[in-house]
Amino acid sequence: MAGVSDLVRQIVAGGALTDPAWRSAFAEVPREVFVPYYYVTLSGGGQERLWREDPDPERRRRWLAGVYDDVPLATRVRDGALVSSSSQPSLMAMMLEALDVRDGMRVLEIGTGTGYNAALLAHRLGDAQVTSVDLEPEVTEAARVHLAVAGYRPRVVTGDGALGVPAYAPYDRVIATCALGAVPGAWLEQCAPGALVLAPVGTGLVVLRVAGPRDAEGRFLPTPAYFVPLRGGWSGGGESGGAAGRPGRSTCGIPRHAQRHDSFHFLFGLAGHRVGPREAYELWRGAGRPARERYGVTVRGGAQWAWLDDPDGPHRWPLGAGSSGSTGAAGSAHR
Repeated sequence: MAGVSDLVRQIVAGGALTDPAWRSAFAEVPREVFVPYYYVTLSGGGQERLWREDPDPERRRRWLAGVYDDVPLATRVRDGALVSSSSQPSLMAMMLEALDVRDGMRVLEIGTGTGYNAALLAHRLGDAQVTSVDLEPEVTEAARVHLAVAGYRPRVVTGDGALGVPAYAPYDRVIATCALGAVPGAWLEQCAPGALVLAPVGTGLVVLRVAGPRDAEGRFLPTPAYFVPLRGGWSGGGESGGAAGRPGRSTCGIPRHAQRHDSFHFLFGLAGHRVGPREAYELWRGAGRPARERYGVTVRGGAQWAWLDDPDGPHRWPLGAGSSGSTGAAGSAHR
C-alpha cells in the first residue's frame, strides 16, 4: 500500500530532503488529507476524478497511490483549464530546502492552495511563524479545514497575494507558488533586512536576498519549474510559465534545433519578448548555452531586470510592471 514512507523514499532518491528537519516534516504530514480528490487525464481525452470517498475500492486504491506518487495533482479545474494543483512533492522539498529557514523565522507563503505546503512549514517552524495568503475564499476555507484535520493552524488569509500580508510583517522568508513576470514590490517592503524571497519567474525559480524595501538580488536555481500563473489583474506585466509543464510562449519562429533545449526556452522566456527569437538564439549559442544558474534578477530602487552572468553587464532585460511596485489582484496558486 502506498504511503508517506513511499513518497519520502522517492523524494530522497531524487536528491532532495538532505535536511533531517524537512525529511521529518514530509514523513509526518499526510498528503492525503490535503488532496481528498484530484483529476487525472484519460488517454482518450477528458478527465477522471479520483476521490477518497469513492464507493469503488479499486478507484480508492488508485486515488491513494496517486497521492503518494511524486507527481503534481490537479485539484481544481474550471471549464477544462487547470486552476490549482498540489505541486510535485520533490519540487516542493527542493524549494523548501532552498528557502534556508531557521528556528524562529517568520515565513509568508503566497498561494495557499491545498494547504499542504503551509502544513510542512508549520511542522518545521510552528504555527505562529507561518502566514499563507490566497485570493479565493473557497480555497482558503478548504485549506483551513485540511490543516486543522492534520493538526496545524498557521494563519491563512484570504486576500490579494501581490499585496502580501502587512499585518504580520516583517517576514524573514517569502515563498511564492505561482508563476510571475516580476516580483511585487510589496513583498520586499514587508521583508526584514537580509530576508530571502523564493519565487517562480518565467519558467525558473529565483532566490533573492533582500537588502532593503526596494532592493534585492539573486540567482536562479538549476531546476526548471512550471507553475499555474497568477490569476487576476496582476502578473508583473511579463511572461510567465505555463501550467501543465509547458512554457507560456509559443516556439513559433524559433530555430527548430533550438526547440529541443530547455535552457534556450528559459532565456527566450526572460528576454525573447524584448529582443526577438533569432537574436535570443544567437545570444544563447554565443554564451555557450548557459544553464539557469547563470541568470539572475535584480531589484534596485524599484527598477527590476533579469540578467545573464552580471547584473550590470551587457545582457539585461527589464521585467514587467512589478518593477515599479504596482499591484493588483494576485491569483491563487498551488500547494
